[in-house]
Amino acid sequence: MRSVFLHVAMPATEIEEALPAGLTPIPAAVLVPLVARPDALTVLLTRRTDHLHHHPGQISFPGGRVEEHDLSPVMTALRETEEEIGLDPERVELLGALPDYLTGTGFRVTPVVGLVHPPFELELDAFEVAEAFEVPLAFFLDPANHQRHRMEHEGRVREFYAMPYGDHFIWGATAGMLISLYRFLMQD
Repeated sequence: MRSVFLHVAMPATEIEEALPAGLTPIPAAVLVPLVARPDALTVLLTRRTDHLHHHPGQISFPGGRVEEHDLSPVMTALRETEEEIGLDPERVELLGALPDYLTGTGFRVTPVVGLVHPPFELELDAFEVAEAFEVPLAFFLDPANHQRHRMEHEGRVREFYAMPYGDHFIWGATAGMLISLYRFLMQD
């Protein structure tokens, strides 16, 4: 594993202030894998299996809850990625972290960005991951592909981003983190 730089994430206190009183966010981390293909960068995503308790069938980054033995969110993201899709951490060059993302389900997710160097073979955990696929990074960097949606859930109107790509509806936390990546890369 190689590391280039680490971008400071949003302080946890700012995130916790946005939560309802008494609710403590559950720490989690994901890897935002940017695959260095010969012609362009792609983003590696997964589709979760339909039977999972949290976010069944949704498009996501590999990752999960921080466990007691994880020394950092980076370790969580790399461990979970290897467990879910079999990506060897040695194939990942760490680039940094995006601001923490608070989900509507109470997770405080640290998105760890890494450059993945081919060749690599994936071995999907069939219990958690139904599919892994790549989308050109250029697709996510085009504002024409950024949609805003609204829905009512439990009497509350929620707004969220979506970025449909082919048969895949990328939305919610995953799309929100991709917007964060877009803003970071496109800032003047």
